[in-house]
Amino acid sequence: MPRISLGDHGAAVAEIRGILADQGFLADYAVPDTLVTNGWTVPEAVFDRRLDRATRAFQQHRGLLVDGIVGPATYRALRESTYTLGARTLSFHASAPPTGDDVATLQARLQNLGFYAGMIDGHFGPQTHLGLTAYQREFGLVADGICGPATLRSLTFLGSRVTGGSPHAIREEEEVRRSGPRLSGKRIVIDPGLGGEQTGLLLEGADGVRMTEEEVLWDLGSRLEGRMAAAGMDTYLSRPRGMAASDSSRAYTANTFDADLMISLRTAHYRNERGHGVASFHFGNSHGSISTIGRNLAGFVQREIVARTPLADCHYHGRTWDIVRLTRMPTIQIDVGYATNPGDAAVLTSATYRDTIAEAILVAVKRLYLLGENDRPTGTYTFAELLALEEAGQ
Repeated sequence: MPRISLGDHGAAVAEIRGILADQGFLADYAVPDTLVTNGWTVPEAVFDRRLDRATRAFQQHRGLLVDGIVGPATYRALRESTYTLGARTLSFHASAPPTGDDVATLQARLQNLGFYAGMIDGHFGPQTHLGLTAYQREFGLVADGICGPATLRSLTFLGSRVTGGSPHAIREEEEVRRSGPRLSGKRIVIDPGLGGEQTGLLLEGADGVRMTEEEVLWDLGSRLEGRMAAAGMDTYLSRPRGMAASDSSRAYTANTFDADLMISLRTAHYRNERGHGVASFHFGNSHGSISTIGRNLAGFVQREIVARTPLADCHYHGRTWDIVRLTRMPTIQIDVGYATNPGDAAVLTSATYRDTIAEAILVAVKRLYLLGENDRPTGTYTFAELLALEEAGQ
């Protein structure tokens, strides 16, 4: 779909306005009486300042990039917000799994009844299907994995077995604890951004060094891969060097490898040079679901990179992007700097700093599996010390 923003007009703008009004982001909104020839009112069909503010508020609430632009991700979230449980029949379709707030409501009810331990992400995947069929068998329904009228009535009548807490968080933390502190044998997908014809901006660094964003991210990913392999980890790249890939296909690749973690590397952009710094992102949504291990890893990454480089700390945040939502393992995205900022560009085009960032990420992963034991102060743990601990079985 086209990107819709401030100043645009037409039927799509009217649809966006109507959804945001229904969701409570346009208080006291009333449809005017004056109609134009296409059936829409003039205020409805114009993307004005008020609609821009409402769009940004919706994006913030849904864990999206807050830019006031209704692109594919924001439009998908708008459409998903319109679904309520019972408005449609839900079932698993491998080629096009249903997504929406109705799926999130179903997941929450199954989780409270003890039949679903995944993230409440509004994505009807295989785990939701298994939880639904298990519930249906337990309560004497046809175990067809279809959430139709009979299943909905049953879910409505039954109360929760448990409330509070997060089975998904408990499961994530237990998997990390059981896997032990050693990095050897851990399966990691490294996901350099861009690829193929998508090369991004040309960055200029010190001493006349010039690199595209794709070159920076691929080189950083390669350096990280080398260090992880030296520590005994099984590493996979999400794409070949000469191929671009969507976030959903990158997530599918990680799921195919049955990875323990996925680390996505990206660069950020801003409309001028003022935006700068490093930020990390994990899964977290407005339904209260969060990847606890993803959040912990994002925090470790932030602290290690900021302690070792001149990059400003833009902190870590929960998001609902496909790259963190569609993966079955804890996934983080690291925006390693702003391609539009000369200072950040100088850091990213420096081979020394790319080495430093790769080391910081590896140390952050080690900290995750140490679970606070034998910890070192932030920014002081070296690659050589890490390898020594690995050789000692710690």
